[in-house]
Amino acid sequence: VLTPYYKEDVLYSDEELTKENEDGISILFYLQRIYPDEWNNFLERVQPSGNKDESEEAHLKEEVRKWVSYRGQTLSKTVRGMMYYRQALELQFCLEFSDDSEILGGFQAFEDDPRYIEQAQALANMKFTYVVSCQVYGAQKKSSDQRDRSCYLNILNLMLTYPSLRVAYIDEREETVDGISQKVYYSVLVKGGEKLDEEIYRIRLPGPPTEIGEGKPENQNHAIIFTRGEALQTIDMNQDNYFEEAYKMRNVLEEFLKARHKERKPSILGLREHIFTGSVSSLAWFMSNQETSFVTIGQRILANPLRVRFHYGHPDIFDRIFHLTRGGISKASKIINLSEDIFAGFNSTLRGGYVTHHEYIQVGKGRDVGMNQISAFEAKVANGNGEQTLSRDVYRLGRRFDFYRMLSFYFTTVGFYFSSMINTDSILGITMFQVTVLIVYVFLYGRLYMVMSGLEQEIIENATIHQSKALEEALATQSVFQLGLLLVLPMVMEIGLEKGFRTALGDFIIMQLQLASVFFTFQLGTKAHYYGRTILHGGSKYRATGRGFVVFHARFADNYRLYSRSHFVKGLELLILLVLYEVYGQSYRSSSLYMFITVSMWFLVGSWLFAPFVFNPSGFDWQKTVDDWTDWKRWMGNRGGIGISPNKSWESWWEEEQEHLKFTNIRGRLLEIILVFRFFIYQYGIVYHLDIAHHSKKILVYGLSWLVMLTGLLVLKMVSMGRRRFGTDFQLMFRILKALLFLGFLSVMTVLFVVCGLTISDLFAAILAFLPTGWAILLIGQAMRPVLKSLKFWDSIKELARGYEYTMGLVLFMPTAILSWFPFVSEFQTRLLFNQAFSRGLQISMILAGRKEKDITSPVKYA
Repeated sequence: VLTPYYKEDVLYSDEELTKENEDGISILFYLQRIYPDEWNNFLERVQPSGNKDESEEAHLKEEVRKWVSYRGQTLSKTVRGMMYYRQALELQFCLEFSDDSEILGGFQAFEDDPRYIEQAQALANMKFTYVVSCQVYGAQKKSSDQRDRSCYLNILNLMLTYPSLRVAYIDEREETVDGISQKVYYSVLVKGGEKLDEEIYRIRLPGPPTEIGEGKPENQNHAIIFTRGEALQTIDMNQDNYFEEAYKMRNVLEEFLKARHKERKPSILGLREHIFTGSVSSLAWFMSNQETSFVTIGQRILANPLRVRFHYGHPDIFDRIFHLTRGGISKASKIINLSEDIFAGFNSTLRGGYVTHHEYIQVGKGRDVGMNQISAFEAKVANGNGEQTLSRDVYRLGRRFDFYRMLSFYFTTVGFYFSSMINTDSILGITMFQVTVLIVYVFLYGRLYMVMSGLEQEIIENATIHQSKALEEALATQSVFQLGLLLVLPMVMEIGLEKGFRTALGDFIIMQLQLASVFFTFQLGTKAHYYGRTILHGGSKYRATGRGFVVFHARFADNYRLYSRSHFVKGLELLILLVLYEVYGQSYRSSSLYMFITVSMWFLVGSWLFAPFVFNPSGFDWQKTVDDWTDWKRWMGNRGGIGISPNKSWESWWEEEQEHLKFTNIRGRLLEIILVFRFFIYQYGIVYHLDIAHHSKKILVYGLSWLVMLTGLLVLKMVSMGRRRFGTDFQLMFRILKALLFLGFLSVMTVLFVVCGLTISDLFAAILAFLPTGWAILLIGQAMRPVLKSLKFWDSIKELARGYEYTMGLVLFMPTAILSWFPFVSEFQTRLLFNQAFSRGLQISMILAGRKEKDITSPVKYA
């Protein structure tokens, strides 16, 4: 068994167990409320006497640390689970090499006989080895940092506890070669000794592997040389195993000997996973159901009859000899192999391998449980699929497959993400609406053109089709099937087969009541954004998601940083399009067809704009809302610079958001600019419909609108320059400048209202016209950054961007603030997010409010 590890939690410390967050909640208190029965069983098992004996108190603390760590996603939990393989081998040996009388005597009889124990351990040592590739174990061993030292000591304790555990790491040393001091890198394997680790092997490397390739695959590649045997199971750091499942490993390994298609034997055995994080919150339950349907009925169909199952991560079992002689199990080229797992399946299939799937054995798997964690994971996978689309592996597979297998391959890999960008369907049957991202754009921009050009009015007034009732009924019928009900079938069928169809139907209804449709529509926007950006510009990168207990409040600034470009900007653009379609459109009035056409689009806009706040615990708590606004204003006002984190300053974050443009080519910049030109349609269409235009169609009207736009930008530039030059030392002069500008604005508006016939509706229409134009100028400026920097216009672009960010933040924050005034909204949201926990007696409202009994989480008094 091989597990890659970097710097994740190994075993929670006493400080981490009792450290309180901003709500006054500790990890220990939280788990006591989620798993009350298991906590009571634990207390009964350890039986604390309550005296002040130091050894007993230390033992109790150690047991509590393990109890908490075994309910998280820690390395100690993974190691404990994988070591069940060794225990199963020892017990199987005792059962097979003993007679009936000894078996009837129970396992105690074997433990008392050293002959059985020694032979069983010898057999287990020969059959099983567990290698954990702890990439920075050597650095942690030398480090003076408290967390690094804690990780080192905990890993060392694991090696001392489990004799079959081996740790591989990359060792960096300074050595003198030909009189020149240089860094030398080694791949080292160690095991537990008497009290410290003992080195077994040391292999010199040609260079630093994790700087040459991606971190995780290189971490596996340097350690695979230390594995042995004919089968290799890859286990991730957030997995677990079960004692009863470990007995089935011998049966699974027999699958390697069974010939499959055209007498070919399997090269990868796929196993199903049991998601053990589904009970934490509603989001965790959604992800658990999604993942369960994929690792069961989904991969079952991919393996047979489609024959396009690959390696989607862990816990698949590899034919070690086959893959070591054919390129290994992890391709590790920078960027292109970001999703290294599936490339192992590509490589195996291209080299004549065969991938199967087996569901009579399962391995535990932890999933992300917080909104931001899940989004970071989806972004990472979407980036990886974008790189797969550009890779030679996908091209070669497409050329070698027959037509039907090629179609199956396309729609189950990169085609799914391409369709997400083109056609945003309900994901795995949970979203209720079918909305198409690019097709929504094409439709709404087409409607905008027809409305603004007068083409729609001409069609209506000179209609050649007067009886359209049949068409409306046909489209209305189709919309029923567009509710995603057909795509619900995989999830409903899988839950129905395992738990019963009444349970499946009930789970589906509960998920819809908990707004699963909103959540998955939002996540599909994440897929479409990051996949499209990778295709256009490349430059995908690994995104750490974290594996902690993330069920607490995320600040407004955090959500804004994460979702501004992927969801909020696109959602506001679609919102403006829908408003214009509603205000200026004339078609489908007094018709059910209009509702069926636009309802999914409004649902998409609502999901993209407000899902992060709906699924944010305490997102509608008034005090937290006030704190979030203060924090966001501070973040917006802070200046950036070298060494300033994006979490501390808007300027640093804004610079980081444009990294994809720094490394793109001319083609990417040109495509970016071409796509931006769609924003100029608003101004061109709306200005001719203003009352002040008096129905004139002259080009002069459009020219005057640009004059107004440039004047507004010039005023903003003057205010910005005045703030920088006079804001500190000459405040009076700066105030006089602002007063003059304000008086000039009032004078111009008075003339326009009295003389030119400007109306109030014209003001609102002008806002909808000029806001997209300013955004287009901003995006073009970002794409032409080197040119604008040389012309000294970059600071103006930055100030324009700051103004737009303030506006977007205010638009998004106002509904949240208004709803936070009503206490019942926060209570309803808590019930929505933690329904399953409530059903088991979890008092989540007390947890989030911080009202707890202090003696429960005392570091000494556990009972």
